[in-house]
Amino acid sequence: MTQIRKLDTNNHSDVKKWVNLPYHLYAGDPLWVPQMMDEAKGQLDRKKYPFYLHSFADFFVAEQDGKVVGRLAVMENTRYNKIRNAKTAIFSHFESVEDYAVAEALFTAGFEWARSRGLDKMVGPKGFLPADGMGMLIEGFMRRPAIGIAYNPPFYYDFIKRLGFEKETDFMSGYVPGTFQVPERIERIAAKVKERYNFEVRSYTSKKELHAIVPTVIEVYNSTFVNNWEFVPITLEEAKVIESRLLDIIDPTLIRLVWKGDDLAGFILIYPDISAAIQRTSGKLWPFGFITLLREFKKTEWINVNGAGILPQYQGRGVDAMLYVELAAAVRASGYAHAEIVQVDEANERMQAEVSALGVTFDKRHRIFRREL
Repeated sequence: MTQIRKLDTNNHSDVKKWVNLPYHLYAGDPLWVPQMMDEAKGQLDRKKYPFYLHSFADFFVAEQDGKVVGRLAVMENTRYNKIRNAKTAIFSHFESVEDYAVAEALFTAGFEWARSRGLDKMVGPKGFLPADGMGMLIEGFMRRPAIGIAYNPPFYYDFIKRLGFEKETDFMSGYVPGTFQVPERIERIAAKVKERYNFEVRSYTSKKELHAIVPTVIEVYNSTFVNNWEFVPITLEEAKVIESRLLDIIDPTLIRLVWKGDDLAGFILIYPDISAAIQRTSGKLWPFGFITLLREFKKTEWINVNGAGILPQYQGRGVDAMLYVELAAAVRASGYAHAEIVQVDEANERMQAEVSALGVTFDKRHRIFRREL
């Protein structure tokens, strides 16, 4: 018989059970990449994790004969709801053995939790912070996920549909070989707008340089994505966590930012895909995991392109063309053989068309679901 109970996040044993469950469920799966252990534990720390400065979450586990067989996080992001004048609950971190009864019991507890807080809808999967990957993988089970992006077994999709969830939106990811060429038309546009508007593309050599401009990039994010489905402004405390996470995986020489004088006009985030090393270390930095991760920066043949933005006042001026040209140049200069364009909102038809023109084949689909309560 399946029993559901609320996790005690102050109990070391309970936290360990939550964090370790995916390692049991995905044992032997060559495509699964664990979440970094420190991040997984940090999300349960109500005293330190910035999400809890403004919002609420609880965590449920399903047990059979004393063994954890499933888990579910449910959240009330008060800032998300205030922006939308909504009463929406969010679910995340769902994992389960292949037993629909387990999933049903977990979500029943999650629905009851949401209703008890006066919430009338549930959406997800969606993370705690704006920079977290989103959605459940429903198409594209052929290769490892990009760093921080969900991977799950195909049967989760069936479970979610049976639970009464419907599609909210999809995020598309795609593959492009490192040898891709920017169409001549885009190169001409990039050269013309660079000269006409006096745009300047800057590259970087150290993480110290990037650290200095993080506040500007966060400000740009909060200005650029305000109309996106998932948008919630990044707080100062959240920015520190996101910065630390990104600086751990970024190669500064791959970052390209477009400036108009002292104003940041656009950016594109490119970083080496070190997911193979995260697998080998089981997401643990200590005592020797960080050495394995550092070595992977030099070994990997993959990069992830995850995050691009143009300030509203500079949209429609060809900044996107400049970013695509810079992307191609950075990849060629670094010698990467493969690239994944990560999580483009299906509603962003223009961007999908533009990157398709670069040779990107969209072959992964992550879905956000919704259910009325």
